[in-house]
Amino acid sequence: MLRKHGTRRAAAVASAVLVALMLMPSTSAVSAAGEYESVRMHVQMVKAAGTNFAYAELGSGSPLLLLSGTGSPMSEWDPALLAQLKKSHRVLVFDYPGLGQSGPAPAKWSFPRAADWISQFLDSVIPNTPVDVLGWSMGGFIAQQLAIRHPARVRKLVLAGTNPGGARTELGPPWVQRIDSDADSSDQDYLKTNYPATASAQFAGRAFLHRLETAVSSGVYPVSKVPSATYEAMVNAEDSWIRSDANYRALPGLTHPTLVMTGTRDVVTPPANSRLIAHTIPQAELSLLPGAGHSFLFQNPKRTARAVDEFLHGQIGLQGS
Repeated sequence: MLRKHGTRRAAAVASAVLVALMLMPSTSAVSAAGEYESVRMHVQMVKAAGTNFAYAELGSGSPLLLLSGTGSPMSEWDPALLAQLKKSHRVLVFDYPGLGQSGPAPAKWSFPRAADWISQFLDSVIPNTPVDVLGWSMGGFIAQQLAIRHPARVRKLVLAGTNPGGARTELGPPWVQRIDSDADSSDQDYLKTNYPATASAQFAGRAFLHRLETAVSSGVYPVSKVPSATYEAMVNAEDSWIRSDANYRALPGLTHPTLVMTGTRDVVTPPANSRLIAHTIPQAELSLLPGAGHSFLFQNPKRTARAVDEFLHGQIGLQGS
């Protein structure tokens, strides 16, 4: 079985949060809420694609849609990353159908279908307005399909730690695939696969998990569920993604300015995939983040946000290949 390319932290975070909510003194909860107040998710609901989408908006400016990894609801976006991005963007985060507070998936999960669902979601929330799209890991699969199938919906594209699908995709080593496909993987497993084995990177990973748990336990983020059926449906869709060259063959037809980002030490989705995508999309540039793993967005959220902002605002000077 081919493996997923994303993290599944929601179940572990939600469990930890429920305990924390029972044990946390009220003064600590107030302090934690204040720390993350700028990224409080005021969850809204909208009907689209035959289901209900739960979503939240942060900040103001040009619209930026974030597409997360496998089994990841909106409460898994790093508060530190969102705090940076919202300074100059109207950031949209949401729960995929079947996750969190969203309704069930309208049909069997596939990434072309998911792109269609999200296009209809955008039609309801931001009609007649192209948006910038950042897709990380599995979210990068959907971002590519959104640009291919609904090109007028996308202004600029950021593809982070993802792959193009098909036979030329390079998978991580077997031990990483085993851990990354385990629905019950632990925080230690996540740290082992998503961050390099250096003291600074491991510290950054633990700090990210703490930020998530604090944001949820303080009520700034919603407590979200990750049904096993949805998780397995996403994993099955990834198997089909790897078996087909259709997405890869369509990439040369994209006309969107594209930033392809990857950590140089990503063992979940090796950097060769990002190099291939950047080489294949005509208006693409590659940004390599030295010493960073698959979760580079959360390993160094300020550096990531700065690179994204520079690209979306048309500035030059990103690191090349």
